[in-house]
Amino acid sequence: MLIETETTPNPATLKFLPGQPVMSGGTRDFADPEEAALSPLASALFSLGDVTGVFFGSDFVSVTVAPGADWRDAKPQVLGVLLDHFASGAPLFAGGSAAGIAIDDDFSDDPADADIVDQIKDLIETRVRPAVARDGGDIVYRGFDKGTVYLAMHGACSGCPSSSATLKQGIETLLKHYVPEVTEVRAA
Repeated sequence: MLIETETTPNPATLKFLPGQPVMSGGTRDFADPEEAALSPLASALFSLGDVTGVFFGSDFVSVTVAPGADWRDAKPQVLGVLLDHFASGAPLFAGGSAAGIAIDDDFSDDPADADIVDQIKDLIETRVRPAVARDGGDIVYRGFDKGTVYLAMHGACSGCPSSSATLKQGIETLLKHYVPEVTEVRAA
């Protein structure tokens, strides 16, 4: 089995492509070992020591290491864990699926904004998420309130030095162009 590796705009994060599906639907971000307990693969990656984040995309796994960690040391260890997992056919999540994993949702949209929210979600789904996934991350819609769109950044996007520029110069510009009711985009 060959696992390809790609750099991301975040120097602390590498994107690993096992050549097979990782998540059949959606994405999952693990920010600490406690969250990673839901996944044998994420737990194994966190147990390496320098790993501070794990993100599962449709066909990739992004791994983030601590500041000061050297990818020359960590990469062979991460590849070993990934090879063992995918070669064995082990489940990605304890219990075999991501069902039942609660996602924090502290925003609720005003029903009067339903058309605006639909336009925003469509643009994020069709234009933003595919581009961000190529860099090993994900951006998820969290809410819309009085012209402000709230987005959650995951994987390589979380903590990336260029994430603010991506959010403001890229995504905000795109949304303002197509949805005039949007005045600002913020990270949630």
